[in-house]
Amino acid sequence: MTSTTPRPIPDGVPERIRHYIGGELTDSADGAVFDVLDPVTNEVYVRAAAGKKADIDRAVAAARKAFTEGPWPKLLPRERSRVLNRIADLVESRDKRLAALESFDSGLPISQALGQARRAAENFRFFADLIVAQADDAYKVPGRQVNYVNRKPIGVAGLITPWNTPFMLESWKLAPALATGNTVVLKPAEFTPLSASLWAEIFEEAGLPAGVFNLVNGFGEDAGDALVKHPDVPLISFTGESRTGSLIFGNAAPFLKGLSMELGGKSPAIVFADADLETAIDATIFGVFSLNGERCTAGSRILVERAVYDEFVERYAAQAERVVVGDPADPATEVGALVHPEHYEKVMKYIEIGKTEARLVAGGGRPAGFPTGNYVAPTVFADVKPDARIFQEEIFGPVVAITPFDSEEEALELANNTKYGLAAYVWTNDLKRAHNFAQSVEAGMVWLNSNNVRDLRTPFGGVKASGLGHEGGYRSIDFYTDQQAVHINLGEVHNPAFGKGAKPVD
Repeated sequence: MTSTTPRPIPDGVPERIRHYIGGELTDSADGAVFDVLDPVTNEVYVRAAAGKKADIDRAVAAARKAFTEGPWPKLLPRERSRVLNRIADLVESRDKRLAALESFDSGLPISQALGQARRAAENFRFFADLIVAQADDAYKVPGRQVNYVNRKPIGVAGLITPWNTPFMLESWKLAPALATGNTVVLKPAEFTPLSASLWAEIFEEAGLPAGVFNLVNGFGEDAGDALVKHPDVPLISFTGESRTGSLIFGNAAPFLKGLSMELGGKSPAIVFADADLETAIDATIFGVFSLNGERCTAGSRILVERAVYDEFVERYAAQAERVVVGDPADPATEVGALVHPEHYEKVMKYIEIGKTEARLVAGGGRPAGFPTGNYVAPTVFADVKPDARIFQEEIFGPVVAITPFDSEEEALELANNTKYGLAAYVWTNDLKRAHNFAQSVEAGMVWLNSNNVRDLRTPFGGVKASGLGHEGGYRSIDFYTDQQAVHINLGEVHNPAFGKGAKPVD
């Protein structure tokens, strides 16, 4: 797009995005709204209800009532599984519509938004299967005792989600929370409320009882803060930046809430000289420039062994220059528009900082032919020192820092030299080295000779400033359930007998 001419709004965008509380669409108690911008033109295309404490109170009350009085927590796992599979069917049947709305709202390339919509369906399908197949622990002391674990839903789960791939990441939390019998209040990111508004109609059509799912739009300091501090919300699952996670941790502490937080990252991709360079370049290009670079697991620090460093930088920069920047609605687009002008300004400031810290070899500003909108050319810095801000700080955009290393020990030191520890990627044909490196790198997830491929059975989460706790597979089941130990005596009761001694002499 080369002007601020409004783009055609996709079919399905409501006149106003509203809250969904107790099975009903509703405005904010005080009537407040906020503007939602088209990332390509930065023009307002819709307004959304701006929730505050009163709206969170209503949503939590509805969710609490559905939990204590409604059927959902008491259903058999198979019955809940059927509803979750219907949700997955509905998401799959509407994947193109969902992708179009998500792409318009967030600036994600339409081809990548379509993949995220399909992953959302798979998340529900996975947890529909898992709760039916789940086996709880049982322990026997032969002839004496049987002990077993009884899992129970906890109550109202507060879900706070980010603006990058919002629909898929909402499903990542909604599916296990609902599968385990909880009720939920979702607070989606204020930059991207559109796709979240579609959950209400999907859940209603799938047969989810009223009050089990509630949605309150708004800003973190208003709706998000009220949700975290609400005494009737025992669980908070949050995905977002580390600074916000720290605030949530402090605000939830007085209530002793269960917390699961997937936070920021500055993940390293380590390329050894014996790696297949073409494969490593393809993977690391995709790893930082897909999803517009707005991904927590982006391999935004590439560490390259010096023997192949110059060749890698030259080939990487040339390929980055060929990455297709364009209208998010164009299927050929590989990098679209960043989500919001505030975030665009942040990324551009980091690019200017990078120009003073390192050697710019590709990109470095707004791409040619896009004078307006939140477009950033895929940007590559080489010879980045480990104390540079672009090496240490999360940029969350299509910007990558490349640094050489001379030994495996130096590579490990560089990889671990940030406050973050979410993901790491290792490229080498020496599998012994790969496995040993994975053991030593400070990251919650490591991919060896692989891009960011998710297996939903495995734990997802980070260490250090990248998170608290893990979700995915049984870790999600653990988070969203109380695990009650039940002990049954089978034989003679072996109790110490107090109070049966000789009577005291007068």
